[in-house]
Amino acid sequence: MSDITTRRVFAGAAAAALLMGAALGFTGPARAADKIVLRFSTPASETDNRSTGLETIFAEGIKDFATFEPHYNATLFKQGTELAAIQRDNLEMCITSAQELAKQIPAWSIFTAGYLLRDADHQQKVFNSDVGAEMYKMAEDQLGVKILKVMYFGTRQLNLRTEKEIRTPDDLAGVKLRMPGTDAWQFLGKALGANPTPLAFTEVYTALQTGAIDGQDNPLPTDKDKKFYEVTKQIVLTGHLADMNFLALSKKVWDGLTPAQQKTMMDAAQAAVDQIGKNQLAEEAELVDFFKSQGLKVYTPDVAAFRSRVQKMYLESEFSKDWPPGMVDRINAIK
Repeated sequence: MSDITTRRVFAGAAAAALLMGAALGFTGPARAADKIVLRFSTPASETDNRSTGLETIFAEGIKDFATFEPHYNATLFKQGTELAAIQRDNLEMCITSAQELAKQIPAWSIFTAGYLLRDADHQQKVFNSDVGAEMYKMAEDQLGVKILKVMYFGTRQLNLRTEKEIRTPDDLAGVKLRMPGTDAWQFLGKALGANPTPLAFTEVYTALQTGAIDGQDNPLPTDKDKKFYEVTKQIVLTGHLADMNFLALSKKVWDGLTPAQQKTMMDAAQAAVDQIGKNQLAEEAELVDFFKSQGLKVYTPDVAAFRSRVQKMYLESEFSKDWPPGMVDRINAIK
């Protein structure tokens, strides 16, 4: 039996045991022998950079006191429901986004704005600053969720099945662009000039194939991992969002750890997200040539035109009214 198959068998047995425990009224973090079992739900595949980094570096770092149990492709909880599952004590860990956090804490919508964070380095510096500390505390106090670390998910680009060249936001008029279903994601799609269409991530490939949508936006490594290039014709390098994910843990679980275990977990999380970020940047640098070799047209539009429209729409939107006063200036000042 392969290592992967063995892990799947173990995960399935563990999940069955947990469901039985739930039926008996158990609601805390599961335990295997003397270790905490950290059920981790993600819509990503097991070959995604985030998945491989967490299953190796993070899981290895905490193995003395916790078992990391990943569930991929939204097989445990649907995308967008993971935070609620943690809050109900039905899940220990997930990858979440600023868009999901903003659904419950409107101030978090500042990090859904296009063209705010400049790149991966700026992103890490912002969340390692007092800005990040303030935002993380909001999640702890209001949601009961401990955010361990931010991870660079890549810079989002447009990926279209249509052939029309996109140079400015006006060229996206009428284009059905798949975006996740939250208000924050839908607004970003509108700000880019497109007709945002909500759709589950697991349905994107088929929707592109059939023409139910005209395109989607994701970092280049995701386009490759999910094989979207097989059913699309072009990638437009808008660079509209230095995207991020957050490694989120039940605060109840966190509070149950010893100080030494908490430090070990933080160190493991930092090591994992550092490597994930490096892998993501390296892969992004190589993928333009790969997509061209697959027959896709890859080009840079008038980014200044996109940036101007997107920033103007955000500043005039209801979202900006919820942003902490002076936060945009504080973020811009971080170099």
